[in-house]
Amino acid sequence: MSLYAHLVRRLVMGVLNVTPDSFFDGGRHLEPGAAVAYAREMLDAGADIVDVGGESTRPGAGPVPAPEQLRRVLPVIEELAGDPRVRDGQARISIDTRDPVVAFAAVAAGAGMVNDVSASIELAEVAAESGAAYVAMHAKGTPADMQSDPRYDDVVKEVSEFLADLAYRAEAAGVEEVWIDPGIGFGKTAHHNLALLGCLDRITSLGWPVVVGTSRKTFLGRIAAGGPDSVPLPPAERYEGSLASAVWSMAKGAAAVRVHDVGPTVEAARLLAAAEEAAKAVLT
Repeated sequence: MSLYAHLVRRLVMGVLNVTPDSFFDGGRHLEPGAAVAYAREMLDAGADIVDVGGESTRPGAGPVPAPEQLRRVLPVIEELAGDPRVRDGQARISIDTRDPVVAFAAVAAGAGMVNDVSASIELAEVAAESGAAYVAMHAKGTPADMQSDPRYDDVVKEVSEFLADLAYRAEAAGVEEVWIDPGIGFGKTAHHNLALLGCLDRITSLGWPVVVGTSRKTFLGRIAAGGPDSVPLPPAERYEGSLASAVWSMAKGAAAVRVHDVGPTVEAARLLAAAEEAAKAVLT
């Protein structure tokens, strides 16, 4: 066992898109067997949460009816719910959806977290009724139109106020475990995303655990190509920015990061935890 196995690191949420059209890995895990096998690979690599989604929320994507989402995700969730790591509480399953019907069925099948990219109080009510954790994410518009022309007077202030309001409402609805997510890339330009990352401590100071998802997103491709207004490099060339932004988010106080590259992110989280432990020893 590692000398640092006792350290408390940030959580890593692995992305599992059971979709044909997600921007980075659409179609790779559409078949249930392939999805379950990939989820187990992520658990083997140290994922604390597997976030299962049956509807792409990439910019420009349209809605997927609840029956089709359920056809995609339920066999995967049911199979993963029997994995010893999930069964024993070492890891858990999250359902990534905007549909309360899908959320309710997924929790009944074994998901322990509702990851709500629509910021709908209806999904908070599902979490409250079922006892699941709830992730309240900020988004402006829908995936179909969110990147058309997003504008803010003060993106950090507006996102922070929105998240605090939604988190309070979720708690009032009876949710016992509320997380918040600034919604990087959901109705935001590259400049907005960078402002949120740069001031992430203002969001983590709100008092709820924060999850940040930057993995492979377009703004990272813009930065890699030269700057926030550049033509972005494709998703396959955004790994370094993904890992760097995950480490930045964890260092700024994020409790979890949502990523495609689980293994390297887990290793980075362990290093950060070890460095923080060493700093405490020096300062005491």
